[in-house]
Amino acid sequence: MDKKFWIFIAGVLFLLDVFAWQEIFALASDKNLEVYFLNVGQGDSEFIKTPENHQIIIDGGPDSLVLTEISKLMPFWDRTIDLVVLSHPEKDHMQGLLEILKKYKADYILWSGVKKTAPEYDEWMNILGRQKKLGAKIMATKSGDIVRLGEVKIETIFPFESLAEKEIKDTSNNTCIVSKLIFGTNSFLFSGDIDTTAEKEIIARSDLATTKSDVLKVSHHGSKYSTSEDFLANVSSKFAVIEVGKNFYGHPTPETLQRLEKFGIQILRTDINGTIEFVSDGENIKLIDN
Repeated sequence: MDKKFWIFIAGVLFLLDVFAWQEIFALASDKNLEVYFLNVGQGDSEFIKTPENHQIIIDGGPDSLVLTEISKLMPFWDRTIDLVVLSHPEKDHMQGLLEILKKYKADYILWSGVKKTAPEYDEWMNILGRQKKLGAKIMATKSGDIVRLGEVKIETIFPFESLAEKEIKDTSNNTCIVSKLIFGTNSFLFSGDIDTTAEKEIIARSDLATTKSDVLKVSHHGSKYSTSEDFLANVSSKFAVIEVGKNFYGHPTPETLQRLEKFGIQILRTDINGTIEFVSDGENIKLIDN
């Protein structure tokens, strides 16, 4: 047999080997949702990876520490994030996003659009301009808006009216985006920094299916002015995550911890547990021990 024949046979065997390994990798890959509550100190930041490998970041914490955290979760060569969400333009949620968006390109950026007078807000607007030139789509959101990423969707629950271009003095609490991440029958509720006033409004204007969630991101780092009993009864969560670091506010407060304990909710804290990871297959949620 001539040399060309053996080269042909070798090529066929190589291709069969490649296809076999591709099949093995496909079978080995999980199709789960991964949700990380990042340990970034006294601030909020969440990293989400969908079953289709979409990457989502909600808030960025108070400084550049978030870059260290997401570098553990993203390949070093990957410099694109599918969706970035800013719950509100306060430093303990926004500053880390500024650092992220200096180094990563976002495909979509979701925020309330509310106006504010502050140096970090001006920097945020400049970065939005640069991201837009790179092709990012910037969206101001309100209740009822839904973003779909494969099998996962993020629904905005609050605010009920558009805040785009509105200048509101208090941007730290009740102008927050409250959003719900849904995958199959599992869900996560991200409550930003809202207080009991916004909680009451959400309860009054929403049905139980809207608020009910398996995991609650506790509002405002466990402030006593949030996470009311009525709200907890509506959310009916199994897990409560408090994103908190060293602070002078007394967060999380004894009152909030007592309310969570009263409802039998498992409490997790980034200042104690570090970065907190959940995995969902769409029917069951598992807390990953680190």
